Amino acid sequence: MNTEMAHYWSHPALPGVDLLRARFVSHRFTRHVHDGYAIALIEDGVEEFEHAGSVERAGRGAIGLVNPGVVHTGQAGVPDGWAYRVLYPSIEVMSGIAADLGAPPGTPFFPDPVIVDPEAARSLRAAHRAGEHGDALAASSLFRGAVASLLRHARHVPPAGPEGGEAARMPAAVRVAREILHGSLVDPPSLEALAEAAGVGTFQLMRAFRAATGLPPHAYLNQVRVRRARALLDAGLRPAEVAARTGFADQAHLTRHFKRTVGVPPGAYRDGRASA
Repeated sequence: MNTEMAHYWSHPALPGVDLLRARFVSHRFTRHVHDGYAIALIEDGVEEFEHAGSVERAGRGAIGLVNPGVVHTGQAGVPDGWAYRVLYPSIEVMSGIAADLGAPPGTPFFPDPVIVDPEAARSLRAAHRAGEHGDALAASSLFRGAVASLLRHARHVPPAGPEGGEAARMPAAVRVAREILHGSLVDPPSLEALAEAAGVGTFQLMRAFRAATGLPPHAYLNQVRVRRARALLDAGLRPAEVAARTGFADQAHLTRHFKRTVGVPPGAYRDGRASA
């Protein structure tokens, strides 16, 4: 079967959690990051994804898990592709449940990108199905149970000290370049102008930027644009207007980058989120 489908939505009983159910064959996710976690239960086929310098494969029954801020891809690992259910909980949601369970202060971190745990897989499937068809009590109860099962595989990173988090540990030139890109989605500078503003050469900036963020400046900018586009779509704006406000050439340009990061086109994303 080569038919592809994807449905992206949220459930009112699961604030801070997005859901995706999809089957992909030829679709490929570009190198991208999530602000929160990506927890994927493979129901059929094999998903292959680049992650932290290696290529991982998750087959039927396995759980693919990407921590916040980790650059990764996603593509078929077999000719027939893969089908999966994905939960995208925020850092706050995962940390809150961990704290309720008595975990030490900090952010849950999953060291293994592919987990084989039949009990956790059953819990994730039940939670996801409830988030698709169930009532509020079932969805929220099953989700918390699924996270509890999954947290057995996590360790906890202590909160950042007064010196700040990851951004504070970046080279100064990268921090300056990031700030400029975040503030110039519609009219970004050239690489030469960006490097000059950061006080370094172009090749030095590219090397340092990729080492710090996992992405070159132009790809990082597109990730920031997609993130902003999601916020505008959540606010009810039409995709064409969102494209103009986020620096994409037109709606087709937005759609191409959006789908390669999120898995669905902007209109389908907006409709799925609005139905919650």
